[in-house]
Amino acid sequence: MVWRNSLCTAIALGLATAGTQAMAFESQSWRFGLEEIEGSVQYEYGAKFAELVEEKTDGAITVELFPYGQLGGLTDIYDAAQSGAIQLAFGSGFLGGTVPESQIFSLNFVLTDDEWTNTQILNSDEWLENEDFQEAFRDRDLHPIAVVPEGWQVWSANREIRTPDDMSGLAIRTMDNRLLRETYQAYGADPITIEYGELYSALQLGQAEGNIQPVFAHEEMAFYEVQDYLIFSNHAQFIATFMGNKDWWDGLTDEEREVIIEAREELVEYIHDKQQQLNTERLETIKENSDIEIIELDQEQRDAFAELAHPVRDTFVGMTGERGERMLDKLLELVEAEQE
Repeated sequence: MVWRNSLCTAIALGLATAGTQAMAFESQSWRFGLEEIEGSVQYEYGAKFAELVEEKTDGAITVELFPYGQLGGLTDIYDAAQSGAIQLAFGSGFLGGTVPESQIFSLNFVLTDDEWTNTQILNSDEWLENEDFQEAFRDRDLHPIAVVPEGWQVWSANREIRTPDDMSGLAIRTMDNRLLRETYQAYGADPITIEYGELYSALQLGQAEGNIQPVFAHEEMAFYEVQDYLIFSNHAQFIATFMGNKDWWDGLTDEEREVIIEAREELVEYIHDKQQQLNTERLETIKENSDIEIIELDQEQRDAFAELAHPVRDTFVGMTGERGERMLDKLLELVEAEQE
């Protein structure tokens, strides 16, 4: 899977883009629901996607972005995408209630330690076009288009955490996702579910003692202001699926679908670099504006958590059946191939 510095790919994409630009597209607007606010990784992705679509269709097709809050809560976004009220949406941890198999991205210590490698795996044809992955979404009136890792998940807490014992009894906020709840129960914590927009006040009031977010979210939602520690364990990345309404996708012309595929391919490296930039910049902002302590777990410490997380894979299979088991086997196969 070679993405960088590929002259042949660049030429092919250039020719394909020229071809789509020459087409006559029907004037239309696509509505795109985001789980995050303006300035986030999802917003950066959406804004670039909108730019590419408009460019490739000579302005005939526009994309209207709806940052978090404009369409209601997270499940409201998924409902709107399923019903066709919006054409496009992002879905991440909360999506597990709608597409249980999507919780595969919530499993800890499954992917490699390298973010770029993970991005390539999750956007390869072997994964994106895998029948089980496709049908898991399509059975729920959705169509998966791309997978977007948004950076390492980072723990925050009001206590120092280096071992599972340190997490014992911690009231840590997780998304409404059984797999996440069972993972943190395995670590000894007490996971609780709180709506994203209510999380700051919950941390401030002590209703939650810990949190799990990529760095950019810790900063943009100011969660770090009411936490004492940021703990880097590289246990999982925050991963969102870029998806469309199934009937809308199926009703697209070949040319319209090609526009989306071209944009998706161009966005793989773009958003990887953008999320790394955002997370690096936001961490510096956190350091400059607080006295929060940064903890980085070593391999031995990570291994202690990984051992506890491993049985949760069986929980995932029990929840999702044979399809989920095949998906997990496929993902582990792709990861293993990259680590050889």
